[in-house]
Amino acid sequence: MKKLFVLILSLSLVFSAFAVAEEDNSLKAIQEKGYLILGLDDSFPPMGFNDENGNIVGFDIDLAKEVCARLGVELQLQPIDWAAKEALLDAGNIDCIWNGMSITPARQESMCMTDAYLNNCIVILTKVDSGIQEVSDLAGKYVAVQGGSFAEEVLTIADYGYQDVYASIAEVITESEYLTAIMNLKNGMVDAVLIDEVVAQYELSKLQDDTLICVGNLCDDLYGIGFRKADVALKTAVFDTLVEMAKDGKAAEIAANWFSSDIITPVLLAE
Repeated sequence: MKKLFVLILSLSLVFSAFAVAEEDNSLKAIQEKGYLILGLDDSFPPMGFNDENGNIVGFDIDLAKEVCARLGVELQLQPIDWAAKEALLDAGNIDCIWNGMSITPARQESMCMTDAYLNNCIVILTKVDSGIQEVSDLAGKYVAVQGGSFAEEVLTIADYGYQDVYASIAEVITESEYLTAIMNLKNGMVDAVLIDEVVAQYELSKLQDDTLICVGNLCDDLYGIGFRKADVALKTAVFDTLVEMAKDGKAAEIAANWFSSDIITPVLLAE
């Protein structure tokens, strides 16, 4: 009787797993409604930001437009409070978060995340004459971070090994967007900004300001796309389409419009 019970329980678990898999209509739902709502911080160049005409543009935006075109749906862009991104995703206000979002254990736990599509790192943006050359030089300095960013996590969470540095900093100033932090650095209100290298390098090339420099490397920073936990089918379709774009050259073409090199194809084809 005990063996029979165990067998019945095992079969019920198998059937339940199949039922859950069959209930994943996330891709079908997007295709039926005809559009995908992408949540983003619209002040995060070059990944997604407002141009001089008020249009949201960027590297991730161009990638998402091509993915949506291949999936047969329209792309809708929804600026969000970055610190509230997981809650907005779970509530159904957006269908995915695609905006230079770092893959972290916590985000993998709360979301269904793709594999990496871009390799980045967290650096220190500072003034050339600040005396800051490495992470330990942040002691006694005023350091800006974006609230809810991976850079903030790297600095403040013990797992990354910078607790002594964090304790030595005079003050950590949390900003809602990187552009404000960079302007405060230029104006002397902070000594350094912890920031994604791709964002910092893009801003430096645009500003053409030789008084600012990127130094150090706190941590590698892989970018992924986040979906609701149950939306595995949608996540898989989006990432598979990105890989397809890497194979046929479209991803490299898009990258060339924003960067000096193809920074996406090697990562996608390495998966």
